[in-house]
Amino acid sequence: MSGGLSLDVVIVSYRCRDLLRACLDSLRAYPPSCPMNVVVVDNASGDGTVEMIRSDYPEVELVASHSNLGFAAATNLGARSGDAPLLLALNPDTAVTAGALDSVLATMESRPEAAVVGARLLREDGSLDHASKRSFPTPLSALGHFTGLGRRSGAKGRLAAYTAPDVESGPVDAVNGAFMLMRRAAFEQVGGFDEGYWMYMEDLDLSYRLAQAGWITWYEPAATVVHVKGGTTGGERSARLNWAFHRGMYRFYRTHYAPGRSWATNAAVYTGIALKLATAVAHSLLRRSLARLRHRRRSVEPSDGGSGSASGGG
Repeated sequence: MSGGLSLDVVIVSYRCRDLLRACLDSLRAYPPSCPMNVVVVDNASGDGTVEMIRSDYPEVELVASHSNLGFAAATNLGARSGDAPLLLALNPDTAVTAGALDSVLATMESRPEAAVVGARLLREDGSLDHASKRSFPTPLSALGHFTGLGRRSGAKGRLAAYTAPDVESGPVDAVNGAFMLMRRAAFEQVGGFDEGYWMYMEDLDLSYRLAQAGWITWYEPAATVVHVKGGTTGGERSARLNWAFHRGMYRFYRTHYAPGRSWATNAAVYTGIALKLATAVAHSLLRRSLARLRHRRRSVEPSDGGSGSASGGG
């Protein structure tokens, strides 16, 4: 790697103190060969995150927001704190592994046409996170992905195109925002993340705008990063997150696809997004209700050898 290379890492946190600790520990354990500055933007977590960083990670630059800015705005804010030529947007529910940072940095240095380099994301159980790489969505590929038809074993063609299954390494439409190494000049050229996205789809939108500007995104599977899928959302999307996810889908389509499509196609897509949102909210409410019911049942069941009272007294 050239001697002038340096890296700014921006991590946006919200009520995920323990996950963030593991992420920062991994950066300490496996730093890159070049100088690295780490910035954490805390979105008013109120869970001791700010105090933890101040006491345990003095090398980390902390930006403590007084409100939840969302991912896009908070990442842009963190990016403005540094001036390194390379910028890494990193989720707090990730952990880098040995050599991962040097691998993506070397790829970026050898590929001047690349604005973004992504890593191979693995779940905690060692399985591949298929969201590591993606194609720009089409109505058919989105249908295949969200109905599960395109995710079945052996699925091929446009129904299966959402996760770019044919790309093993190299140019790809987009990579996951959990780990996006970016060329700062390109990031700033297109205006950074679109802050009209509160959370979700801002990574896809950025890759799309970079592609429109002539840049490419590169998938580098030699770099491995562990991703606790859904770690920052508790594994279950709240109503607000469900709204943000589907609003992001709507915003992406309206911005980039709708102007070139017929009104009938646009109406069908918007209806599909609305129906998917309604289904997701209904499923989420049902799962939460069932979880509360199971909790109540456990709380009134007698403990082994107990007196049979709800408190287990004796």
